[in-house]
Amino acid sequence: MGIREAAFELSEYKQRLAQVRAAMARADLTCLLITDPSNMCWLTGYDGWSFYVHQGVVVTHDADPLWWGRAQDVAGALRTAWMAQDRAVGYPEHYIQTPDRHPMEDLATYLSGRVGVEMDNYYYSAKAHAVLGQTGLDLTDATGLVNWCRAVKSESEIGLMRKAARISEAVVDGMAARIEPGVPKNEVVAEAFRDAIQGVDEAWGDYPAIVPLVPSGADASAPHLTWDGRPFESGEATTIEIAGCYRRYHVPLCRSVFLGDPPDEMKRAEEALIEGLDAGLDAARAGNQTRDVAAALNRSLKKVGIERTARCGYPIGLSYPPDWGERTMSFRAEDDTVLQPNMTFHFMPGLWMDGWGLSITESIRITENGAAECFCDRPREMIVKA
Repeated sequence: MGIREAAFELSEYKQRLAQVRAAMARADLTCLLITDPSNMCWLTGYDGWSFYVHQGVVVTHDADPLWWGRAQDVAGALRTAWMAQDRAVGYPEHYIQTPDRHPMEDLATYLSGRVGVEMDNYYYSAKAHAVLGQTGLDLTDATGLVNWCRAVKSESEIGLMRKAARISEAVVDGMAARIEPGVPKNEVVAEAFRDAIQGVDEAWGDYPAIVPLVPSGADASAPHLTWDGRPFESGEATTIEIAGCYRRYHVPLCRSVFLGDPPDEMKRAEEALIEGLDAGLDAARAGNQTRDVAAALNRSLKKVGIERTARCGYPIGLSYPPDWGERTMSFRAEDDTVLQPNMTFHFMPGLWMDGWGLSITESIRITENGAAECFCDRPREMIVKA
């Protein structure tokens, strides 16, 4: 075991390995190359900011996983991953960011048989795949194989997410309290970072996979804008989208803050959105399908003439930049995934309208019986500051 305190017992990592091997067998894979840092951490415990260079975990059916990466990062693997020292190997520095050679030339010596690779992964480049292919290996797409193994959370994982939720609450509370007319937006975000990293009680804050998203006014009609130095203004709504993060586990939370008196159009949308959230939470039951949640939400929104076509939720858990979603199922009309207890989602029905936006969201857990449980405990409403 690495020198750092592990996030989970060794037995849990072994159970995860068994899940992955079973999925490999179903896919007829001899070997699996994992390059998504979230999947690497979930399976081995490896945690380091080294994903800007090529690295990976090699899984076979007859040996413990092999961590492979830059030679100077082997020490990080030995300190955080659960495998023995001989299961961490590094490639030399002359492979780093040079046009003359590629790290995959080194990795190929550790791979054999029918090899699954995460082709649609932020950290597995087209050049990496091309170089591996030139070695004569039998490569096949295994995108999502490990991600789907992560879909149902253990009780230990749920415990970490509960701690992350307390951080989410603190960050949103702090931002809502500091948003006032004339206050520069970057100053509020700076304090939000402090709250996120300071954490709550014994739950220290980790860096989130996505930075705070805080568009205001007409900017809030776009979902993914960050911040600048302009001051907040009266008569505008600001959308807050953040996630508390603990031991790499994320619990996103969105609320909207309006400075002044919201227009009637926004009030009607808020009422329908809250009704839709309540209906969606009730539909998010074990045995139902992901599309049932989207349908419940959209029925409420249609009452006020809002036709929402974007998905309204995605799975969450352990993540690294640039995304805190798990990239498997979604709450949308076309998705018929059956919900299971301890699946976790960000139920995210943001409204991006003409000239304004409104977001009230919940991160949720599918329970054994009954409606979904919300991780955070904050009023499900727009925050109005007259």
